[in-house]
Amino acid sequence: MAENNIKVIANNKKAYHDYFIEDKYEAGIELFGTEVKSVRQGSVNLKDSWVNIKGGEAFILGMHVSPYEKGNIFNKDPLRVRKLLLHKREIAKLYGLVKQDGYSLIPTSVYLKGSYVKVEVAVAKGKKLYDKRETEAKKSAKRDMERAVRQKF
Repeated sequence: MAENNIKVIANNKKAYHDYFIEDKYEAGIELFGTEVKSVRQGSVNLKDSWVNIKGGEAFILGMHVSPYEKGNIFNKDPLRVRKLLLHKREIAKLYGLVKQDGYSLIPTSVYLKGSYVKVEVAVAKGKKLYDKRETEAKKSAKRDMERAVRQKF
């Protein structure tokens, strides 16, 4: 089988800071021509975006795709609601998980897989303030240990 070329366009670092990531799904995204060109240039922001399931369909809200510079009247609204392409079974499973208390659907990255634009959607549970501090402390301790080991050698 041929290897798929995966090129990450944008990551949502804020999602890893604000949520515990439980499970990840790959979804296609419905884009128009100038939006695809803009995504290929890397002008995507996932910072305040989330996924909503309504009427048996999944939609991504708050994802900012900058207008294509060389585009004209065909440019779309940068913050418009975009449909995610998932199987019915996946949508039903995600809907069941989101109905539980504290769970959300958060896009974690946008990438190119071959010639297709894909979105990685994570089932996430919100962190409390003390969880965020604990995660930051662990990260800082690990960084300090690596720095100390590097200085010894």
